[in-house]
Amino acid sequence: MGYLSYTLDARTATGHFPGIGRYVVNLARAMAPRLGPDERLVLLRDPARPSPWDLTALAGERVRVVDLSCSPFAPRQQWAVPRILARLRADLYHSPYYLMPYRVGRPTVLTVHDLIPLLFPRQSTWQARLLFRWALSLALRASHRVIAVSESTARDLQQYFHTPSERVSVIPEAPDPTFYPRPPAEVAAVRRKYGLPAPFVLYVGSNKPHKNLPRLIEAWSLLTPHVSHFTFHASRFTLVIAGVWDPRYPEPRLLAERLGLQNVRWLGPVPEADLPALYSAATLFVFPSLYEGFGLPVLEAMACGVPVIGSNTSSLPEVTGDAALLVDPADVGALAAAITDLLENESRREEMRERGLQQAARFSWDRTAAMTLEMYREVAG
Repeated sequence: MGYLSYTLDARTATGHFPGIGRYVVNLARAMAPRLGPDERLVLLRDPARPSPWDLTALAGERVRVVDLSCSPFAPRQQWAVPRILARLRADLYHSPYYLMPYRVGRPTVLTVHDLIPLLFPRQSTWQARLLFRWALSLALRASHRVIAVSESTARDLQQYFHTPSERVSVIPEAPDPTFYPRPPAEVAAVRRKYGLPAPFVLYVGSNKPHKNLPRLIEAWSLLTPHVSHFTFHASRFTLVIAGVWDPRYPEPRLLAERLGLQNVRWLGPVPEADLPALYSAATLFVFPSLYEGFGLPVLEAMACGVPVIGSNTSSLPEVTGDAALLVDPADVGALAAAITDLLENESRREEMRERGLQQAARFSWDRTAAMTLEMYREVAG
């Protein structure tokens, strides 16, 4: 064939896997210009499932998109994927998801994003937890090398699966290139579209229990009466919560209603195209999650020039460095005090804005692609 052929499984680039889909698409886009003349990248796509991304737009001289109508959830993938890899004469297979073929017949790389089902068992049934542990064990056994998206995830792999450290490489994610401080006209347009007040504190993410939204609501109920010296009157503060809403976990809204909070807005899912301007419009971004495999929203917020309050747990300290104000996510009083501190201190916010922009710039998909491609060459070679 005359060249090395790397196959990146992009069947997760669908609306069902927004985080993993973004990872795959950004990785492929950044790897394409780094491929050598003797290298090719093949993207496996599932045309039967709608996708927010147009993978065919990535096709070019050294990148090819190959269709395989087979979901990662389908047992048929156990033979369908190896068969197409053989036909493609793939020198390497990279799965960004633990549901994958477990007898690949090719050198294999696996990306592990987090171990949430094991760390937060109440979010899933015992059957789902058992399936996760079993499937991830098989995926780890089938893989020659493992990419962990953070040092935190790498530690979790060693603790729960005893994965040898020499097989695990930490290759971080990065904010999408579209996340940067948006001009006033774009910010104003997003304010009008969603009827947003000024100023507001923003949270972006789901309402799953590990995201810790009830404590954020409690902290907000403590904070509002005490903000008296800020430029804007306390009654004008609004907490804006954006992101996918899972009806299984109604506690945050119920708590806000019980506390009689009128200054909480629930936006629900926000289109990707609106997120950069939404971040840019915020006075402050708060992310009190109990656990993150990487914590991309804090990096997106910093890349848009927004001061960040985050948790001092899991991967968030390594992602934010000294550019965010980190608190114990279980301490409602500390969270309220941190929000109050930043809202009342404009110079501190400006300092954190600058630090955040510098910290976010340390992460790029170009760097992630370079590190991943280096691993491909080691494994395929």
